[in-house]
Formats: sequence, structure tokens, C-alpha cells
Amino acid sequence: MNARSIAIAALFLCAGCEAPGPAPQEAPFAPRYLPVETTLLADDLVSFAVVMEGARGPGDLRDFTDCAAAQYALIRGVNFLRHVRTNVSEAGRVWTADAAYTISREMPRGDQTLNATATVAACREAGIPTV
Repeated sequence: MNARSIAIAALFLCAGCEAPGPAPQEAPFAPRYLPVETTLLADDLVSFAVVMEGARGPGDLRDFTDCAAAQYALIRGVNFLRHVRTNVSEAGRVWTADAAYTISREMPRGDQTLNATATVAACREAGIPTV
């Protein structure tokens, strides 16, 4: 079989084939951040309940709670916090999270620590609200 015969055979095989259309466009990230509920659980332990519409996943909720917690720490006059836990759920396009953080004047032990000043600056740059 020569190249011309192969090309003609390929045309017959794809006679009913459709050319692929353009790839579907992903909607732009346009979240809606709803008010944060803050609950002081102990002198150095704080819970943040957040609601967000249009999140891409749990990471967006974690970013939102980090921002709220960092601003709260600054309001309380401390510059460090440590993430303890976050519970996330979704119903349609509405996501909720309940997160707990410890706050302290000195850098706490652990691998999920945050510098509140740096975190708030990053949140403002990313357009994520703080409390």
C-alpha cells in the first residue's frame, strides 16, 4: 500500500468523524466570601466558621480561615498562630469550614505555623478578606 492509498483509506474510516470542538472554558475564579464567625475557645485557642461560595476546593477554605485567623491574632496583639484543624463541607456551590488555631506571642512548635503579619499581607494581595 502506498501513501496515497493509506490517506484515502483513512478518509473513509473517518467519514463520520467530527472534528473536536474547542475545549470547554473553565469559569473564572470569582469567590464570594461571607462573614466569619469567631469563637474564643480558650485564652489561646480560637475557632473560625467561614462560608464561601464558588470555592475551587478545600484549599480555598483553608486560605480563608488562615486569613481570618491571622487578622484576629494581630487584633489580639500577637503575631503567631498554629493551625490545629479544619473541617470542610460542601453543598452545591456553598462551602463551609470550621477551623481552630492557637495564637501566641512566640512562634509555636509544629509544622503548620503562620506569621500573622506576613499572612495578612499575602491575603490582601490575593484579595482574600480578613476579619
